[in-house]
Amino acid sequence: MLTIFSRIQEAAAAAVESHYGVSVDASSLSVQETRKDFEGDFTLVTFPLTKYKLGAPQQIGETLGGLLQERMEEVVAYNVVKGFLNLSLSQKFWLDFLALTHTDDSFFRNTIGSGKKVVVEYCSPNTNKPLHLGHLRNIVLGYSLAQILDANGYEVHPTILFNDRGTNISKSMVSWQLAGKNDSPESAGKKGDKFVGDYYVEFGLELAAQAQPFMDQGLNKRDAEKQTPIMQKVNDMTIAWEAEDPEIRDLWKRMNGYVYDAVNGTFERLGVAFESFYYESAVYKRGKETVAEGLKKGVFYEKEDGAIEVDLTDEGLDKKLMLRSNGTSLYITQDLAVAEDKYKEFGMDKSIYVVGNEQDYHFKVLFSVLKKLGVPYSEGLFHLSYGMVELKGGGKMKTREGTTVEADDLMDDMIEKAREESQKNPDKILGMSEEELDKLYKMLGIGALKYYLVKVDPKKRMIFDPDESIDLKGNTGPFIQYSYTRTQAVMRKAKADFLEFSADNQPEEALLDSERGLMKLIQKFPLVLKEAGESYNPSLIGNYAFELAKEYNRFYHEAPILNDTKPKTSQFRLALSSFAGKLLKECMRLIGVDMPDRM
Repeated sequence: MLTIFSRIQEAAAAAVESHYGVSVDASSLSVQETRKDFEGDFTLVTFPLTKYKLGAPQQIGETLGGLLQERMEEVVAYNVVKGFLNLSLSQKFWLDFLALTHTDDSFFRNTIGSGKKVVVEYCSPNTNKPLHLGHLRNIVLGYSLAQILDANGYEVHPTILFNDRGTNISKSMVSWQLAGKNDSPESAGKKGDKFVGDYYVEFGLELAAQAQPFMDQGLNKRDAEKQTPIMQKVNDMTIAWEAEDPEIRDLWKRMNGYVYDAVNGTFERLGVAFESFYYESAVYKRGKETVAEGLKKGVFYEKEDGAIEVDLTDEGLDKKLMLRSNGTSLYITQDLAVAEDKYKEFGMDKSIYVVGNEQDYHFKVLFSVLKKLGVPYSEGLFHLSYGMVELKGGGKMKTREGTTVEADDLMDDMIEKAREESQKNPDKILGMSEEELDKLYKMLGIGALKYYLVKVDPKKRMIFDPDESIDLKGNTGPFIQYSYTRTQAVMRKAKADFLEFSADNQPEEALLDSERGLMKLIQKFPLVLKEAGESYNPSLIGNYAFELAKEYNRFYHEAPILNDTKPKTSQFRLALSSFAGKLLKECMRLIGVDMPDRM
């Protein structure tokens, strides 16, 4: 279905060609909503047409305004302000738009990705600690992006990579061995990832204590840590793991198993699922084989000490180590193998990595190396680089020192805040059972968390404020959820069937500004969905939902919806209210937020 933006573009391009004899790409013409301080619904910007020497912007606007009024029956008036052609559309256009779309679910989907496959990899946890606030932003962005791409017609495959081997994993294992307790999550009364993570924290404390004497002798922190006995144990364990020492492998499987069970429980609470699970431990050897093949092709070279490197200086990058001199792999080694696995499994056209911006350089190198290797999917690689999450008051999260905001704890806190806020207005939840209330508190708390994390442009750093995120009056998930419950309350009270509204059954009275404003915003959704998919930016959907909720509330307060003396008007407004509700629910579904019917 062509949007009104596209129709104006095409009609304007046709008018330019017929009147001026100049061929113009319709998509290059800028059409936007008319500013509220000017008369009109949509504005065509005429300045770009001056390069064809068609006249001054004002003159072009006047000419095109008359031509568009002749060619488009929905254009009933126009005015030109300094080269901006403002078009006013007929009431019939808006009523017909609602009649045609309010029961058509295809309105919520685009087809720009039809026939194309895309893999979205997100989360990428380590198996030595629980998920934390930073992971939550990653998960919310990755999940939302997958839903948005699906709604744009792509065949989407969500995947996850577990960093389940290497030095950091060995640290928790060594710490557990040194404790000599042989305990488990059950005996300790802890969730599996918390249990393993606590040993990682204990390792950090012991490492700091052992490194201090070396630092007192003048060594820097990094070199001092290398000299410690506990770090030597970690190195020995990592080497033993790669040598497949059965005792070490058994401990590794056991402790990783604790984390997998726990993390999957967190994913379930968040409502996310993955189609394919990749593990660094399963691919690191094949990554080495890929490096060996690249060495034969001349993409890589061997250094004097036996290490293998790639020279990317001609691309403005550095020389990058691909394999250490002792034959052990690096993160990039494993990433080469995972990329290959994805292509074998899905044959994707696009492969998107949702990873924080501290890894920007890593992905520039990875993508460059994959292009040099000549893989068939190298042109479809994209790194959705997002800014780090800061705690309110400043400071980053540091797992080794035990100062993280753990995901499960944060979710529990948000659900409790939702409970407290809801109970401030007991009349609103009167008659709801304990089960219904528990479900409501989870929807509000988790919804507030997700929305707050997704509403900020991914490229920006952000500060998470739990109190602000739960506020019913701001740009928050609960505000949008509450607006949706209003649409449901209206439908519960309605006697008339909104489905009766049609092109042949329309009110004759003039549309209110709030009615026209709500329909203008609704018809914009396909364009917002398209832009969010093309720019990989879920925040566009979140902020659109907020604007839609605000506009619906204006309509709700200014336009009496249930009016028995004006049945056609009531049916129209019921249809508009219902459509706004469905669209609010769809927008929030795209970012993983459930909508309650009452709150």
